[in-house]
Amino acid sequence: MSGNYETPQEKFWAGDFGDEYIDRNNGPQLFSSNLALFSRIFGNARKIQSLIELGANVGLNLKAISYLFPGVDLAAVEINEKAAQYLQSSLDAKVYHESILNFVPDRKYDVALVKTVMIHIDPEFLPKVYELLYRSSDRYICIVEYYNPTPVEVTYRGHSERLFKRDFAGEILDRYPDLRLVDYGFVYHRSSFPQDDVTWFLLEKC
Repeated sequence: MSGNYETPQEKFWAGDFGDEYIDRNNGPQLFSSNLALFSRIFGNARKIQSLIELGANVGLNLKAISYLFPGVDLAAVEINEKAAQYLQSSLDAKVYHESILNFVPDRKYDVALVKTVMIHIDPEFLPKVYELLYRSSDRYICIVEYYNPTPVEVTYRGHSERLFKRDFAGEILDRYPDLRLVDYGFVYHRSSFPQDDVTWFLLEKC
């Protein structure tokens, strides 16, 4: 893929910081936590046969989802080359090694998933991501991000303009009237199956 990115955030995750993130975020605890998370999110959903994840990294979310739904048709978009190569070699999924800001889907999936990725997108480009989620989904959109009722920037590991919190789900619901909120929840970092204080939302096309 080309290294001509539109935003500094893309360069940040495609480069050394993205490589280092891979080493920090791995292990059996994350897998078990993801199993618990996605069991809860999709517990009352109709059967999931296909899913695409935007910003999949090394596929920890997809690994848990494939365990819950054996035979599910998976796809992933990942900007970091090291992560994309690992994902391609470790999981049966169609991997698109590119920025989600450039990705154009060629089909729809039962679920379009994004997890702790939109928080790292330049807010000016969020409408592109919202449109991509909507266009990629045939039924559900799953959002797992840091929530804040109003947009706010947070310093991220000593870096400015690299983490932004807001009501992502609310903005998508306002943008697309045929979406409805199915369920939502919060996962505390001290729970038995911890996540990083994330809020999740499951949306469905009516």
